[in-house]
Amino acid sequence: MNTPSLEKLVVDALEDVKARDIEVIDTTLLSSQFERIVVASGDSGRQTRALAHSVLSHVRAAGGKVLGIEGEENGEWVLVDLGEIVVHVMQPAIRAYYRLEELWSTTPAPRAALARAAGA
Repeated sequence: MNTPSLEKLVVDALEDVKARDIEVIDTTLLSSQFERIVVASGDSGRQTRALAHSVLSHVRAAGGKVLGIEGEENGEWVLVDLGEIVVHVMQPAIRAYYRLEELWSTTPAPRAALARAAGA
């Protein structure tokens, strides 16, 4: 399965279980390990686990491979490794704390935003 098809499958699987704030980040220029990161929010541990399992079942049903899943125990942050795509399903507080979108962004943050984040 090619990356665009897998990306659409992942987003559809997340939307099926009402994920919020789905963001797809193209990492082809930033990492040779994977091509995309998908970040989505779930309101509870139960929902984050359900979102991750929706991704798993959709990918497997389409004949894709799931390399691993982590974080199901507490459900605050569940990671699904699909090889070329890594899916992060997070509760909003965890997502706000780690700010993966900023970490993997190809656009540098403005200096004022960096100063505020550093507490200056």
